[in-house]
Amino acid sequence: MPHCIVEHSASLDGELILPLVFAGAMTSALFEADGSGIKVRSVAYQSYITGKARSDFVHVVLKILAGRTPAQKEMLSRSVLAQLQTLELPRCSLTVEIVDIERASYSKWVSES
Repeated sequence: MPHCIVEHSASLDGELILPLVFAGAMTSALFEADGSGIKVRSVAYQSYITGKARSDFVHVVLKILAGRTPAQKEMLSRSVLAQLQTLELPRCSLTVEIVDIERASYSKWVSES
């Protein structure tokens, strides 16, 4: 945990964005110290509207198990955003959202083979 889903305009290179989101999650120190539970993936959008003027965007959703404090969630959001800002992308909107996963409804299975 967490599941980090990066949505971005297709003109941006997802391979540059993913390690930054991972680093932001690691910096938060809210997850396993070795990073083994952090999953990051991206979806690039060809078709989108960003107001009257088309511009690039990165929106990160971090889905985490419920139980973190509002302060921890804010710190996680700001940590990921700070990493994204290092890209120094012109005319680009960067947003980060933290979403709780209810423990009672979350299921997981990992294949050993």
